[in-house]
Amino acid sequence: MELPMLTDIVIILGISVPLILLFQRFRLPSILGLLLAGIIVGPSGLSLVHSVHDVEVMSEIGVIFLLFVIGIEFSLGQLAQIKRTVFVGGSVQMFLTIAVVTGIAVTWGLDINKAIFMGFLFALSSTAIVLKLLQEQGAVHTPHGRVAVAILIFQDIMVVPLMLVTPMLAGQSENWMLEVGILLIKVLTVIAITWVLARYVVPFILDRVVRTKNKELFILTLVVICFATAWMTSAVGLSLALGAFFAGLIISESSYSHQATANILPFREIFISFFFVSIGMLLDIGFFFTHIHWVILLSVATFMVKGIVSAIAAAILRYPARTVILSGMTLFQVGEFAFVLSAAGLTYNLLSEEAYQLFLAVSILTMAGTPFVMKYEVKISDRILRRALPRTVRKRLDSIAKLKGASEQKNGDELKDHLIIIGYGINGKNVAKAARSAEIPYVILELDPDLLEEAKADGQPIHFGDATDNHTLSHFNLPFARVIVIAISDQEATRKILKNIRMFTETAHVIVRTRHVKEIEQIVKLGADEVIPEEFETSIEIFTKVLRKYLIPTDEIEAFTNQIRSGNYQMLRSAGAMVNTNSLSIPELEIATLRVYQMKNDIVGKTLVESNVRVRFGLNILAIQRGNRYLTNLTPDTTIEQDDLLYVVGAPNQIASINQYFNY
Repeated sequence: MELPMLTDIVIILGISVPLILLFQRFRLPSILGLLLAGIIVGPSGLSLVHSVHDVEVMSEIGVIFLLFVIGIEFSLGQLAQIKRTVFVGGSVQMFLTIAVVTGIAVTWGLDINKAIFMGFLFALSSTAIVLKLLQEQGAVHTPHGRVAVAILIFQDIMVVPLMLVTPMLAGQSENWMLEVGILLIKVLTVIAITWVLARYVVPFILDRVVRTKNKELFILTLVVICFATAWMTSAVGLSLALGAFFAGLIISESSYSHQATANILPFREIFISFFFVSIGMLLDIGFFFTHIHWVILLSVATFMVKGIVSAIAAAILRYPARTVILSGMTLFQVGEFAFVLSAAGLTYNLLSEEAYQLFLAVSILTMAGTPFVMKYEVKISDRILRRALPRTVRKRLDSIAKLKGASEQKNGDELKDHLIIIGYGINGKNVAKAARSAEIPYVILELDPDLLEEAKADGQPIHFGDATDNHTLSHFNLPFARVIVIAISDQEATRKILKNIRMFTETAHVIVRTRHVKEIEQIVKLGADEVIPEEFETSIEIFTKVLRKYLIPTDEIEAFTNQIRSGNYQMLRSAGAMVNTNSLSIPELEIATLRVYQMKNDIVGKTLVESNVRVRFGLNILAIQRGNRYLTNLTPDTTIEQDDLLYVVGAPNQIASINQYFNY
């Protein structure tokens, strides 16, 4: 039996693989290879694919998985923290873009209804492309990454209202007020159901599934939750992608979110590839080259208008100039949901066939340009900032800023022998707590308005500013600082901050937090004294516990970990690296922990003498954990209570014997 869909999948992947290999050879984004593959196999190319609808279905599954993973990484708490960015920033970006595009379209000769609809199309940015690139760059949690994600979330929420307004613009809606009211009720209902599922239902289900230790069942449960939530939102008239995002939020509230992400990522990568291929298949090559001058002109106009409007949205949220520029260069393209909306526009005659193809060509060109712009956006933004103001004006502003900084800090020269914390994320908060507890003078620099307000409410000595700007750093008396901690996730910004710090001081001890060990050498070359990679610190914590379990002396464990850290983790990075340390090796002897249950009434409530564990099982009890207390000074009269954790030593067969006794 022949399956046309299987044939099409083989053709698509067979063409995509060599194209992506070629693009990777020249260090070009893989997204471009997938778009080109779609153009080649599409109707205006070689017409190799016949099950176009099936490809579109797979592409939609890819978007569902993408939003699902993003939802997992954003907990409900985090979403609540950026609600101002979502609704204020998103509203400014959406409605200002619609207004500007409508004005341009009316000037071009379109009637007002069609012009407004054109504004709808160009107001949407590409969730799939932007989030994928932000994840690849590790920039989702950077300031401009958070702005982009927040605005994209608002756009996804607004897709449904725009779909409802579309027939109204075409004069084909009977009672729009009733429809909007019903939509509002549906949205509130879905949010309420999501909250209940996240708090009570899903954590309980996942806990039961995980206890089975069945990996296939865990993955199947995740997929069911994702698709069921997406189906639920679609059934009430909302988008599938928004439902997938809600499903991710539900999973994020459980303790299994990290494993869920790891298991879903392969599915996302496969299906999201079909999304980019399907976009390429829509393009009419003949129309594209015939109207190439208009396509390029409108693409540049789209870049300018959307980039400026997105930058204005970030500026209204009080982000610094660097984040404002980066936000604009991240959200300039036309998005995938605009294709869904454009199909409705064709149905209601709000778009002509020629206008649709022109919009499609501009959308694909801006999508194709996004990877290049985002790759160099940091360098571009820094160059813009350096050239934005004349040197004389910048010096005057510096003088004013220094006077202002001096008055706000009661003269920055009072800061001496102090700690500077750059970034008030989780790591920054913990460092600040430790510094406050130890009464170490410290100051925090942060550019996220929400974190700024949170720190101020907690009474932290925090200041708003971008540490990549050496004029901002100059207010914190760097030459007299003892320690500087860079605790941000933006590696490009980290490198620039390091360079700036070393322009002010060579004596301050600079500690940098990074995610990956491969970044250590470059960061050290730029002037960091210590680099703490999260992935290896986790490893150190694990094997430290292992060594303690093997009764390695504490001073030897500390010497071992210090040796690893002082060598920039080279011991862990080199496959042949070894360490010699003495370990306690006593044949046929193990240390184990045993939980005491209530049904063992011949042990619970009995003293050590009465329970007679030593004689019955041949074991010695070393210590007892009772709640948060540890009983180490044991006597014959010490009582064993329910839920005590016993630390025992004995032969392996004796350990197995008592373990079987406790479990049966």
